[in-house]
Amino acid sequence: MGDMREPSLDEDGWRLLNAEERQQTYPGSFELPDLRIRNALTIGDYAKLLFEIGVSGDGTDEDVVERMWVIVRETLDGRYIGVLDNKPDSIAENDRLWLGVEVPFGPEHVIDAQIGDVESAILAAKEPLRRWSR
Repeated sequence: MGDMREPSLDEDGWRLLNAEERQQTYPGSFELPDLRIRNALTIGDYAKLLFEIGVSGDGTDEDVVERMWVIVRETLDGRYIGVLDNKPDSIAENDRLWLGVEVPFGPEHVIDAQIGDVESAILAAKEPLRRWSR
């Protein structure tokens, strides 16, 4: 991500999966939007990403994959900063990965995209629950 730190399971408790690699590994599980679309997201647009979330409890450590939407807040040299627009199902409410936290991502992470609207543009402009440490 250039000089932006990528999320990691060790440091953040979650990371993003590369959708292009995932599609090659599991063909037919989802269809990727055209690369032109994934490269041209603008502020307020929606992007669906694959989050791998470290889940611990009952003495077991396992990772869960969730598909969640983010709203683009910033575009930076072919990379994006989004704000999470979902509440993860697999973890309790927290300030590291929850509705409103910033998420750095790139076109290779996007499994779906939708053009934004007035509501998403307003959400993109709001102060996030937590800024991504860059």
